[in-house]
Amino acid sequence: MTPSLGAHLARELAALEGRQRYRHRHAVTGVHGVRIKIGGRRCINFCSNDYLGLAADPGVAEAMAAAARQTGSGSGASQLISGHNRAHAELEEQLADYLGRPRALLFATGFAANVGIIDALMGKADTIVADALNHASLIDGARLSGAAKRVYAHADSAAADAQLAEAGSGHRLLVTDSVFSMDGDLAPLPALMAAAARRDAWTMVDDAHGFGVLGGGRGACAAPSRSPESRVPSPDVYVATLGKSVGAAGAFVAGDEALIEYLIQRARTLIFSTAPPPAVAAAASAGLRRLQADQWRRDHLFDLIARFRRGCEQLGIVLDDSIRDLAHASPETRNPKPETFLTPIQPLVLGSDADALAASRALLERGYLVSAIRPPTVPEGTARLRVTLTAAHDAEQVDGLLTALADCVRRAETVA
Repeated sequence: MTPSLGAHLARELAALEGRQRYRHRHAVTGVHGVRIKIGGRRCINFCSNDYLGLAADPGVAEAMAAAARQTGSGSGASQLISGHNRAHAELEEQLADYLGRPRALLFATGFAANVGIIDALMGKADTIVADALNHASLIDGARLSGAAKRVYAHADSAAADAQLAEAGSGHRLLVTDSVFSMDGDLAPLPALMAAAARRDAWTMVDDAHGFGVLGGGRGACAAPSRSPESRVPSPDVYVATLGKSVGAAGAFVAGDEALIEYLIQRARTLIFSTAPPPAVAAAASAGLRRLQADQWRRDHLFDLIARFRRGCEQLGIVLDDSIRDLAHASPETRNPKPETFLTPIQPLVLGSDADALAASRALLERGYLVSAIRPPTVPEGTARLRVTLTAAHDAEQVDGLLTALADCVRRAETVA
């Protein structure tokens, strides 16, 4: 006899609980900044993607409030009906100008952008070549498109080139994150773009965690002035989000005129979704202006990243890049250089789900919110604490977290 849906789901949830895989949400009271309040407890937030500290910026909030007073709380329709507001159009123009691309197009979320774009561009006769650690939205977009999928070993450009060479006769799309959200490392973009050019493949880069932080703010694809030979050609499709460094919500794709017009006609996640509220676009515009003007935010953030990594080394805390298994990568494409990991995402791999959960809870008891990341978000046996730093943190907070982390790691080693 088939169990009821409720009975079936109850067993599934119990199984998750037994495997230390049950997820719980924290209800934050007030502003989502560095100092937050959860269940009456005040703590320092070290797991936010608000890399430049703009999500709690009063100026960005006031821009949203002022726009809401003028345009209301919602858009009322999809972009192709009546939901496209002048605030949306101005933000798209601002983004295109900042990135030096002909056009930009807004989506409600980064997930919607990636799924909609890949599904619109690729079909059953085509092949998608993707990094093994790509974000779930890129994976789901590839699945939905029906295209053949070839996955290459993480950050291995030689393996990507081989997969492109073996792809079928249809269109080929090389898809990668720029900064990988659970590891904090960078894709070898120059080598990947070169491989795609050799194989006549299209390119798509999801720069969600690089935009606003890397390349002077213009992201991981911006040409590094100190290293002309490592300049990254502009990908055909550039995607980034507005809910991380920009401090608002939503996402966008930037590219040429034909790409944007085609997506307006064919991207189902855009066509069949209500447009984001104009007030959110106004907030993103304000955040983008601050992002451009406030270089000190990036300077301070990178100082804190270096301080955190230096402190971990002094305390014997082993960060992920120090224990990464690089045996899968070909020697010429292994990239364990320290600067590869100078991103706001600093994971501490603890291995078991139980250890990661125990460490996260111990940190919260000491006033630090650091989430435990467990499978299937990360591979089996690599449950971790994912520390993220922001420009709104200060040196004292980072030092306090380091002390607390050292205590938690020693406690876990003693129990083990």
